[in-house]
Amino acid sequence: MASSFSTIKTIQPLCFSTTTTRSQDKSTLPTTNSSFFGSNNNLRKSFNSFSSSTNRIRSTVVAVSDVVKEKKLKTSAASTSSNLLITKEEGLVLYEDMVLGRVFEDMCAQMYYRGKMFGFVHLYNGQEAVSTGFIKLLKKEDCVVSTYRDHVHALSKGVPARAVMSELFAKKTGICRGQGGSMHMFSKEHNLLGGFAFIGEGIPVATGAAFTSKYRREVLKEDCDEVTLAFFGDGTCNNGQFFECLNMAQLWKLPIVFVVENNLWAIGMSHLRATSDPAIYKKGPAFGMPGVLVDGMDVLKVREVAKEAIGRARRGEGPSLIECETYRFRGHSLADPDELRDAGEKDHYGARDPIVALKKYVLENNLASEADLKAIDKKIEELVEEAVEFADASPYPSREQLLENVFADPKGFGIGPDGKYRCEDPKFTQGTAQV
Repeated sequence: MASSFSTIKTIQPLCFSTTTTRSQDKSTLPTTNSSFFGSNNNLRKSFNSFSSSTNRIRSTVVAVSDVVKEKKLKTSAASTSSNLLITKEEGLVLYEDMVLGRVFEDMCAQMYYRGKMFGFVHLYNGQEAVSTGFIKLLKKEDCVVSTYRDHVHALSKGVPARAVMSELFAKKTGICRGQGGSMHMFSKEHNLLGGFAFIGEGIPVATGAAFTSKYRREVLKEDCDEVTLAFFGDGTCNNGQFFECLNMAQLWKLPIVFVVENNLWAIGMSHLRATSDPAIYKKGPAFGMPGVLVDGMDVLKVREVAKEAIGRARRGEGPSLIECETYRFRGHSLADPDELRDAGEKDHYGARDPIVALKKYVLENNLASEADLKAIDKKIEELVEEAVEFADASPYPSREQLLENVFADPKGFGIGPDGKYRCEDPKFTQGTAQV
């Protein structure tokens, strides 16, 4: 019998605090006053009714927060291995991947402020449980579509750290030979189908990749069961592509999982002020697919929900919409001073660091020793330092590379043997418009 989200077992929490997450935004609509409404009692009544209903919506969202109102397992000091959600090997893989993401992004910040990187650079600190919880369950053949916050998705998918760092340095040894930069990581080898600078633009690409998998299996009769993960943020979920692709994916039962990384802020816009219904996961059932809310600061909870969603897609049961409540520990980008978010809110989520929580779980359940984890920390630090050295020593792309992959037929364009642009040569441009 096919499983469903209703049969997911309860998940032991990792996080130290069970405080609901969306309750942190306590903003309400302004109170009424006679000078504002004057003598228009009907307008006052209408406003009061709207304000009341809006606050009821917020209360409802708070009530359903913290992982689908699941019942928590009773914990004891003497947990046995039979109660564990992960093995030692799985725990170490999760820990190493999350630490890699954190250390890599911290190094990116250093390199950016030293002038090694240019343009906008968006870091992933705090959201590691989402990338690790989902992507480490995939097969190599499965696809990932990312956003402008794509470095860690690439690392989780297996792209070498030196290739990602070189791309950020705009070097020829980068994953896109220095032409993609921070927001456009792509690797055919790893089935990473790109980071997308514009929000929502990756969702149709992911939907198309999922359609390809279904077509190959059902029409071409190939032996394949690839799944696609589409990552995007809460700020994307009012865009048309989101709704259109949810509808198409459910209509055709495509093997795709839509992963919402709801970090509560779209640059400086609070999620609660940007949408009529802040519960994004509820939009899934509106199209006939499961919608699940999960604590995105808890890698084990994310992993359990991801298992079910990926399994459904792989079995041909269609798409799922997973909303991961998470939080970014830095500003929107490294150019953002992060002055809009409340200090108390940042402290609240900082105390729920997903890496610290996983480390605590691993140690308390004797999955690894402190020495084991320190060895991983040291290994990752050396790996990231080597990536920086490699990127710094690598060459920049040559001039000849500039117009590659731009024109299918570079007639009158491209670089000649002499190193000059062909369009600079009158022989090629005579009688044609100057470009």
